[in-house]
Amino acid sequence: MKRVGILTSGGDCQGLNASIRGVAKTLYEEFGDEVEIYGIQNGYYGLIHGKYKKMTKSDFSGILTVGGTILGTSRQPFKMMRVEEDNVDKVKNMKDNYKKMGLDCLVILGGNGTHKSANMLSEEGLNVVTLPKTIDNDVWGTDMTFGFQSACDLATQVIDCIHTTATSHGRVFIVEVMGHKVGWLNLYAGIAGGADIILLPEIPYDIDKLADVINKREAAGKSFSIIAVAEGAVSKEEAKMKKKEFKAERAAMPYPSVSYKIAKELGDKTGHEIRVTVPGHFQRGGSPCSYDRVLCTRFGAAAARLIKNNQYGYMVALQNNKIVPVPLGEVAGKLKKVPVDCDEILAARSIGISFGD
Repeated sequence: MKRVGILTSGGDCQGLNASIRGVAKTLYEEFGDEVEIYGIQNGYYGLIHGKYKKMTKSDFSGILTVGGTILGTSRQPFKMMRVEEDNVDKVKNMKDNYKKMGLDCLVILGGNGTHKSANMLSEEGLNVVTLPKTIDNDVWGTDMTFGFQSACDLATQVIDCIHTTATSHGRVFIVEVMGHKVGWLNLYAGIAGGADIILLPEIPYDIDKLADVINKREAAGKSFSIIAVAEGAVSKEEAKMKKKEFKAERAAMPYPSVSYKIAKELGDKTGHEIRVTVPGHFQRGGSPCSYDRVLCTRFGAAAARLIKNNQYGYMVALQNNKIVPVPLGEVAGKLKKVPVDCDEILAARSIGISFGD
């Protein structure tokens, strides 16, 4: 009998259920009645506190198109994993509950922080296989994470809709797209949505350059502008600050987010009325797009095949359109940032999109 546990950790996104389904259905095909699957509830929290249940085949039916996660999720910071809280030894508890369930393998779906903890559990002796999940597409070792394309489609739709009202009223609009540390989502949505300016965490902006772009567009008879801003965008002045200084500066900022700060500064410099739209968690919700449904199925099936072959300590990844196993030790702690000279940025610059630098 093969016993497999599954958990989803970190922020939710489209495709979690599709991936769970891919793992489970492949396991049932490979092992038939000789496999038991345990759903661990609310991420690592459930593994720490023994919150899990034995799943049945029917649990995995009808979930391909369902957003969110049927297992629930939570954020358990990696830096706190070895810190005892309320007399709870988290690592010991996770190992004990793994053994209590009699698991042969633990399948973990998550992003960067999740993979740090997954690698830790692997180093502690647990058999672990992971799937790369995040709308940010910032997990190292894979060309694409599931959830990214679905979120990109939604963010693009927001920019598309803003275009019509911006055109009608002759306004400057800022659309704030998710992405604290990396700008993949904003880069793709900005290009796809026809944004005039795209601001990424990887390319610090100059507010005067932004004002110049808007003024030049106005002089050319273009009455509106669309600025796609990643929530982690930073100015050139901020980029020079030390981490503590930057955090203090942002904490004291009298605006809900960087987009409102940019709107105020641009408004003062250009005299334009600048509106801000923040779709927020809307980008994480709803059904996965067709691309993600296929990718999740491929990831899930590949994870199950690794389990069949007793290959543990790997993340399934997409590289050059092939699904390959990548050692967890090579993934954990690494962030896949947008290269400033990548093809997407070069193409965007070629058609006149400004990055504020």
